[in-house]
Amino acid sequence: MSDAAALVTEAVGDSAAEWDLAGWIPHEVVRGLGAKGVLCAEVPARHGGLELSGVDNGELTAHTGALCSSLRSLMTSQGMAAWTIQRFGTRDQHSEYLGQLTGGTLAAVAFSEPGAGSDLSAISTRIERDGDTVVVTGRKTWITAAAYADVVLVFGRFGTDTAVAVVPTTAPGVRVERVPAPLGCRAAGHSTVDLDNVRLPLSSVLSGRGFPLPLLVTTALTYGRLSVAWGSVGMLRACLTEAGRHAGTREQFGSTLAQHQLVARHLAELYVAERTATKMCEDASQSWDARSPDMGAAAVLAKYVASTAAARGAATAVQVLASAGAQDGGVVARAFRDAKLMEIIEGSSEISQLVLAERALLAAQ
Repeated sequence: MSDAAALVTEAVGDSAAEWDLAGWIPHEVVRGLGAKGVLCAEVPARHGGLELSGVDNGELTAHTGALCSSLRSLMTSQGMAAWTIQRFGTRDQHSEYLGQLTGGTLAAVAFSEPGAGSDLSAISTRIERDGDTVVVTGRKTWITAAAYADVVLVFGRFGTDTAVAVVPTTAPGVRVERVPAPLGCRAAGHSTVDLDNVRLPLSSVLSGRGFPLPLLVTTALTYGRLSVAWGSVGMLRACLTEAGRHAGTREQFGSTLAQHQLVARHLAELYVAERTATKMCEDASQSWDARSPDMGAAAVLAKYVASTAAARGAATAVQVLASAGAQDGGVVARAFRDAKLMEIIEGSSEISQLVLAERALLAAQ
């Protein structure tokens, strides 16, 4: 186990069920991991990060996802924020913001709006320049980690392009309201963020300028999709462990459940799903580390395979555990709810299928 994984294990302990039922992870736990660079572990060491490779960060993400998907969601948000700043920020912004994110400052990334979910071209939030300041106005919905965040990276219209503004949640005009009783990842701090004429220095806009929307969104989402994919692998591993443990010890009709062929089939399907999803994630992370032109498509494929497998695998694990898996807050019950959201966030399964269909057509030419 890596040092970072050991820190996560120690921080979570046996509290994941308690956090899930309460819908909240203690702030000191999240901020403590953030201050050790664990939440955005790919950030270079010169900015206080752990400088993990994509593959190593993926395994850390899977480890976290196996223990607590809500904490993994916060890790995804923090990592996506750091990557967006690395990719589009100036050197001065790198020094300022990345050092904050590896020092305990918590971040969220705000794409979606009431009228812009899968279709992010419909974003209506405005970032308008006014001299050496900008004014940010809009509403963002279902923003993961926003309830914990010190800053929110807000994607919005900037003239004829799109820009990202780093908005402190304490700025006048910012209001964060938690989404009540989400289906899954209950402690991930999903929130609505209202921005009412929030005035900030121009230096709060990454690079101080706009970029084409597809470039901004695809760059950030590629990181997010990889993180969600690895988190789904973690859920599959947790479900496989729980189902195997239960089936190997629970006796019915004079033998363990694992000796009944239909139950053994469930275990085999879980094992195949975990191994397949892991290989897809490793391939995508290797493409990421190589900065391959195909890394975006590889991330979509990994996210689609892993998230759909996690949703099916969690349902299978509940079936194997039966009433023992139906306890709210339990490992497989959490995975059953959490995995469904993985098929939606960072691009729904349907959006992934459309992207993959385009790749199939290109490959056929």
